[in-house]
Amino acid sequence: MSACQQCHEREAVVHLTEVSGDTVSTVHLCGKCAAERGMAVEEAAATPLGSFLATLGKGGSALAAAATVGDACPGCGATLADFRASGRTGCPACWVTFERPLRDLIRRLHGATRHTGRRYDDPALATDPERAVAHERAKLREALRQAIETEQFEAAAELRDRLRSLEES
Repeated sequence: MSACQQCHEREAVVHLTEVSGDTVSTVHLCGKCAAERGMAVEEAAATPLGSFLATLGKGGSALAAAATVGDACPGCGATLADFRASGRTGCPACWVTFERPLRDLIRRLHGATRHTGRRYDDPALATDPERAVAHERAKLREALRQAIETEQFEAAAELRDRLRSLEES
């Protein structure tokens, strides 16, 4: 972790990126120095996820219960207690090791574990025909998968035919 760039005494919990014209600089501040600059930051919860995790720890959640088991990630050695303290996983293997408590946490935070909002529309699709066709194929395959999953076989047959005609051309 980095030290506060203003007081050089405490650990930095706020990482502020300042953009001035063409210059980009990053300032690392402790909670006290950030508060002096007018930023309201709780020392224990420097991020929204950190504050959520801190409140979970007080109530005895599944995440807190699992952290007492002492399981460590085989990839980086991190524990759920480390995740609870920082709000960050140590490596990709953490997502596999702590799948159940992390999935429960994401469900409580967002209401679901799958993205349900709007999707990014890539502007390159308008200028690159090959990419647009590949994108359309992917959309049709996903719609076909969902139609089969929900047993809408007539719609699935129509999607299959559209996919075949797109792949033949």
